[in-house]
Amino acid sequence: MSAEELLDGSIFGPDSPCFGCAPGHPIGFHLSFVKKGDAIETTFVPGTQYQGPPGIMHGGLVTALADELAAWAIIGLKGQFGFTTSIEARLAGAVRVGQPVTGTARITKDLRRIVEVEAALSQSGALVYTARFKFVVLDKAGAERLLGGPLPESWQRFAR
Repeated sequence: MSAEELLDGSIFGPDSPCFGCAPGHPIGFHLSFVKKGDAIETTFVPGTQYQGPPGIMHGGLVTALADELAAWAIIGLKGQFGFTTSIEARLAGAVRVGQPVTGTARITKDLRRIVEVEAALSQSGALVYTARFKFVVLDKAGAERLLGGPLPESWQRFAR
């Protein structure tokens, strides 16, 4: 992989159901990511459809944004995908709709099956959200047990 590489949800196929990254999801974030060295970055402008209080992005959706960014740290830096097992998060300020949010995530611990990721979101130059995530990275059989069905073919290359 190069020092800077564009990553997007199209790698999971045209029918990917992912709310965070699927390019065709009808109400999703449609995120794309850039790998820069040991970090994954994204930029997102939340629309009014993502607000909770007037003018402010819903806190649960802020967490969904950070979770997707953290998941893509594993995809972009390890070539695998993980399932979120825990989140420790702090909202440090309001995330305003209509203004770009920039996010950065890095792997902080990699135990092969358990991966820890730190993510940070900023808006207008101010840190608005930080989180630590734990993910479990499963093999194909483990992922299929968790999903309750077959792992889509386009996802299989990312199984441990």
